[in-house]
Amino acid sequence: MNNIFYLECPCTSFPRSFARDYKETYLYPPPSTIYGFLLSFVGEEDLTAHLGVKLAIGFIGETPPISRILRKQRSHKFSKKHQQTYSSAQFSKPNFQELLTDLKIVIKVNSEEELSKLKLENRINIALSTPKKINRFGGLSLGESWALVNGFRYYREDDGEITWLNTDSRGLIGLPIWIDRETNRGTFQRFSLGEFNMECWVTVSLVDNQH
Repeated sequence: MNNIFYLECPCTSFPRSFARDYKETYLYPPPSTIYGFLLSFVGEEDLTAHLGVKLAIGFIGETPPISRILRKQRSHKFSKKHQQTYSSAQFSKPNFQELLTDLKIVIKVNSEEELSKLKLENRINIALSTPKKINRFGGLSLGESWALVNGFRYYREDDGEITWLNTDSRGLIGLPIWIDRETNRGTFQRFSLGEFNMECWVTVSLVDNQH
């Protein structure tokens, strides 16, 4: 079964871990985001369900340009006084955010080292061939919830030539592999761009076992 998938998203953002008021975006899709997208696609809510899966991520076309917009964002800390109820007028303010547009992403999935009995690769193939067999809710988005995708399917050769992310300890591209939801701390890997090879594979894991 073909395990190379094509993902198209018209507009999204991958906020950098250190971004605060000015929401900068990673220029390339982080493996942690792609993993979360795949879980959402198959209707899996447990983030640890498919640890050990290997992902290779590429993109088609030129590096997407960054656009900057001004949007209203909530800015507050927890307060007993407000009991988690905040006035939009008082706690919202305009902030800048970076966006990426016209993303065409290619994903390869290798589930050989997963501990789960039903592998993520198999679940993706089932969802694409017989969608009625999966149970999921909400829109399918890449990154933030508003960033709905145009489509997700098997890759075709006429989709275009692929540039792949290669793990590279000296690479200039730093991306998160895993983000701990409780501590917001993550495991990161450095990448460079190139053709597909064994250095493209990244293992989604709770521990830092990357190159």
